[in-house]
Amino acid sequence: MKIAIVGTGYVGLVSGACFAEMGLDVTCVDIDEQKIENLKNGIIPIYEPGLEGLVTHNVNSNRLHFTTRLTDVLQDVQVIFSAVGTPPDEDGSADLKYVLDVARTVGQNISDYVLLVTKSTVPVGTAELVRQVVQEELDARGVTINFDVASNPEFLKEGDAIKDFMSPDRVVVGVESERARELMTRLYRPFLLNNFRVIFMDIPSAELTKYAANAMLATRISFMNDIANLCELLGANVSMVRQGIGTDSRIGSKFLYPGCGYGGSCFPKDVKALLHTAQQNGYNLRVLRAVEDVNDDQKRILYRKLLRYIPEEDLRDKVFAIWGLSFKPNTDDMREAPSLELIRKLLEAGASIRVFDPVAMPEAKHTLHRQFGDLPLDRIYYAADIYDTVLDTDALFLVTEWKEFRLPNWKIIKRSMNNPLVIDGRNIYERNELKENGITYDTIG
Repeated sequence: MKIAIVGTGYVGLVSGACFAEMGLDVTCVDIDEQKIENLKNGIIPIYEPGLEGLVTHNVNSNRLHFTTRLTDVLQDVQVIFSAVGTPPDEDGSADLKYVLDVARTVGQNISDYVLLVTKSTVPVGTAELVRQVVQEELDARGVTINFDVASNPEFLKEGDAIKDFMSPDRVVVGVESERARELMTRLYRPFLLNNFRVIFMDIPSAELTKYAANAMLATRISFMNDIANLCELLGANVSMVRQGIGTDSRIGSKFLYPGCGYGGSCFPKDVKALLHTAQQNGYNLRVLRAVEDVNDDQKRILYRKLLRYIPEEDLRDKVFAIWGLSFKPNTDDMREAPSLELIRKLLEAGASIRVFDPVAMPEAKHTLHRQFGDLPLDRIYYAADIYDTVLDTDALFLVTEWKEFRLPNWKIIKRSMNNPLVIDGRNIYERNELKENGITYDTIG
């Protein structure tokens, strides 16, 4: 079977490489000519463990192709996945411009049946808009061509996306015809031979499922951050509380880890989009609004903790170290990363910063210049390793829990710092170990 995937961002490229690995003939399409040229030459635009090798292998096997022209492949494919961006507008709603552009191109050029599948995260009702756009273009051409639309939201975790795609917990598919159902079954059966976990449903339910899933995960994170902040006031230990409730089979332990807030490309955007959808339909998602408020406030907690030790008026000309810049480990994604808020607050206070991230520093430089161009970014030093980061610093912040940060030599850290203070935003260290090495330690909850 031949398929096309429009959009070579995170979702599109991972999906294309994984489908090709299962033997499909896949063409990935993107209007960015430089990105397509880079992909043809084995240059991957994102960091995702294992992705570069998977792309290279399937390109060399002539199963994975790249082009800038969707029209070149429309006559050969049976299924078209739309995995283009849906950036948030100022009001939090998803911008569907690129999704509808794909639908318009399909309607203007197809000559035989196709299934157009939306893989991007889109609001309920998008598939119907896509159907209308395709049909309008067919009517303008004066032709009658059968087509179907479907919804197949992705549930990929950055840093573990290939495993998630190749062996998914479940695959959610919204369809409205038996033909579309049969095609989607053929596509996913190779991934799920031993346990066919495709959940078929109506299209609006599939569209909402993606938002509801991310909203629930964001809710668990914000709930635990709220509990962690209460623990500090009551003298309780949030790690013990988390263990106590996480072993309840009705609750489970996943996404109950407190920290300095969630970020990334999904949770913040999807929470805002779902709030906007509810508001448009006259409903106030009160729990989810609180989830967003808690997270926005939690991103300032590391800075507030610093002020317990150093008054704000004394931060000028102090130097602080930050371990971890990406919003989570195993990615270079800086979107909505908690480190950005900490960096902004420190620079505004007149401090200098030494930062280190195993992967995300090039992307961090780009993001900081784009978002904080009015701040003194020359006060940021990009360190060579974790020990270079802490030289002559007045506090160390652990923001992203990369594995290489887990077992540092605390004796070296203590000798290197002006003021041995560690503020752990992910609760990965043992208090007694740092105390034995003469380091003041603060954490979440």
